[in-house]
Amino acid sequence: MNEPIRLRSVEFRREREAAWRALETIVDQVEKQGLRTLSAEQMTSLPMLYRTALSSLSVARAISLDRNVVEYLESLCARAWSAVYGGKTRLRDALSAFFTHVLPQTVRAHRWHVLLSALFLAVGTVAGLLIVLGDSDRFYSFVDAAYAGGRGPSASTESLRGVLYDDGESAADRLGAFASFLFTHNARIGILAFGLGFLAGIPVFFLLLMNGLLLGAFAALYHQRGLSFEFWGWVLPHGVTELLAVVLCGAGGLALGQALLFPGRHTRLGNLARRGREAAVIVMGAVVMLFFAGLIEGVFRQTVQHDGARYLMALATALLWAAYFGRVGRARR
Repeated sequence: MNEPIRLRSVEFRREREAAWRALETIVDQVEKQGLRTLSAEQMTSLPMLYRTALSSLSVARAISLDRNVVEYLESLCARAWSAVYGGKTRLRDALSAFFTHVLPQTVRAHRWHVLLSALFLAVGTVAGLLIVLGDSDRFYSFVDAAYAGGRGPSASTESLRGVLYDDGESAADRLGAFASFLFTHNARIGILAFGLGFLAGIPVFFLLLMNGLLLGAFAALYHQRGLSFEFWGWVLPHGVTELLAVVLCGAGGLALGQALLFPGRHTRLGNLARRGREAAVIVMGAVVMLFFAGLIEGVFRQTVQHDGARYLMALATALLWAAYFGRVGRARR
């Protein structure tokens, strides 16, 4: 059964591959140099080659050809669509397409990078928790004393509790400073994780681990004082969005590292350019998520002191992002 399908796939590709390559060459030129650099002949052939590729994609899906061929054609048609229609798209339509189609589908396409990034962040968090629980003095190995702002092993339980529940004006100042530190730290780690992906992705793992170690150190500090429930209730309402944004930035960095290490049939520079555009989409989405995390942190966290309401908010944001990245944009190619 498999042999006739393979032969049919090879024959199908041999008959049409020249047109696909011609379209890919034009699309590459548009993406690198712009539409105005095309010759009159290329401008004329672009829409015809695009329709030919769409027809090939439709046939390939209908007769269940090799999955690699289908995925190649899907990617090529999506890029060609941007070359043919992108210049006519209004800003409002482009933003709508980005958030309802491009971003969630790109994240799903890089789900293994996302899972690997989340795994390293989780490993760092658990490691930081266990290390500080075993030796509380190791807290300062992961958290700079200047940033801790008095929240360390020597702080009293009441002082730590007061920070979480905004007991008085001085506690509000400490709470704001603590929250500002965590937000700034996570945003910096996220952007660095993406940028350092150009170094084969290796520093990305280190940054994710270090960010997890810091979170785990604070979790251990509050756990030792019997305040774990309260601590996570404070962190998670904005932390679900904030930490997911860090994970997405890490996934973008890992995608860049993979593009450099495993270029496939492309040159390393060409593959980096292609994958870099996809990684940039993920990071732009993460930046928007960090903005929303800041709103939650600045409004909800300052006004809501009830643990149950905080956990409900955390659950709502988790379900929201799961539904968004899991379902949105699936119906549209």
